[in-house]
Amino acid sequence: MALQTQETDREPRGPVGTIDAPRPGRWVDRFDPEDAAQWSGGGGRRMARRNLWWSIAAEFLGFTVWQLWSIATPVLVAAGYAITLDQQLWLTAVPVLVGATLRFPYSFAVGRFGGRNWTIISALLLVVPCAGLAYVAHNPQTPFWAMLLIAATAGFGGGNFASSMSNIAFFFPEKEKGAALGLNAAGGNIGVAVVQAVVPFVIVAGVAATTARPALFLVPLVVLAALGAWRFMDNLSDAQSDTAAWRVALRDRHTWLISFLYIGTFGSFIGYAAAFPTLLKSQFPEVTLSIAFLGALIGSLVRPWGGRLSDRVGGARVTVAAFAVLAVGAVMAVAALRMSSLPLFFVAFMVLFVASGVGNGSVYRMIPAVFRRTVASGDVEALRYAKRVTAACIGIAAGIGAYGGFLINRGFAESSTAFGSLQPALWAFTAFYVLCVALTAAVYARRGALGTSERI
Repeated sequence: MALQTQETDREPRGPVGTIDAPRPGRWVDRFDPEDAAQWSGGGGRRMARRNLWWSIAAEFLGFTVWQLWSIATPVLVAAGYAITLDQQLWLTAVPVLVGATLRFPYSFAVGRFGGRNWTIISALLLVVPCAGLAYVAHNPQTPFWAMLLIAATAGFGGGNFASSMSNIAFFFPEKEKGAALGLNAAGGNIGVAVVQAVVPFVIVAGVAATTARPALFLVPLVVLAALGAWRFMDNLSDAQSDTAAWRVALRDRHTWLISFLYIGTFGSFIGYAAAFPTLLKSQFPEVTLSIAFLGALIGSLVRPWGGRLSDRVGGARVTVAAFAVLAVGAVMAVAALRMSSLPLFFVAFMVLFVASGVGNGSVYRMIPAVFRRTVASGDVEALRYAKRVTAACIGIAAGIGAYGGFLINRGFAESSTAFGSLQPALWAFTAFYVLCVALTAAVYARRGALGTSERI
């Protein structure tokens, strides 16, 4: 079955899919990625890959903008802006908070507006935080409340993940969906590392005297991504939000348990990524910010390996190990602060990034197994239903998990304000990771967990 698409700039020739009154835009009305003939010979694979690459481009820029203030904040401080450490960590935390909150409405935006249309809209929204940071960089007297408001708009980039993942899931068959979603997620996560690598380099290289031009440099890239989505992406008529599955997932206790675990993995990754440049510069002023990007880069690159390792030995086992290593990394960071050792502090955070990246992949690997545990072999309808609830749980966990990034940043801020040290926050994080080890081991990793022989 060939794909049928209606363009806005020409009259439709022949029938236009299954819609009696076609909507304007690139709408694909009849598409089934599980149909082997359509997927292989009817243009399905080609269309899916085209949408995937432009989705990755838009999401990459979304994560880049989301974490723009993570590197801009210490740069502004170095330029003489009178910002306390507590205020710095507010500027890195608020975009995370807004982005986490926006993930929920963004998840339903694809069904309401269409994947292509929402990619265009969500990409163009990224111009706002870029222009806002450029304004702050040109106006050192900007009041803190205004800086905080402008930083909050960077949260637009955090919401992109939910809509992008929701959209791409409709384009690929089950046997290729995991790889496609993995690429989509990794492409976005790497944006965190890129912005932290490029901004200091651009400033040092003299291409821009302030953080204004690096922010404005992103604007044409954002516009290019929006134009690419407009020209090459498609809206799927069947890509509807599954509110019924969301209601079921919200009533299942495992959705909340897994979301709690994802606070510890993805929340740690995005929280440490946002805070690391500021912490590095505040604790070791002599250090160059050009090394701060390595943590986010490593955490992004190991995420797929966390999923692959989980396929071999089980997601629960890998998750237990990831949380144990996170606890070790936090203790190492405490030791580094006590010794005033920059090398140990840096290594400790690299351990934290590796463990959180692996944990991101392993927790996501657990979700399908948990919701598939009661499905009888050969029960096609029950399996299809389990997949719908699994997708809903992934969306819920993605939003709730991101709140952990806000808690990480505010934990460091409160610890510094109340105790004059980051060590109490790190001890609190260590205790949380130990709790996650116990929870994962008791509910998912022990023999016969959940009354099923399938490896979770």
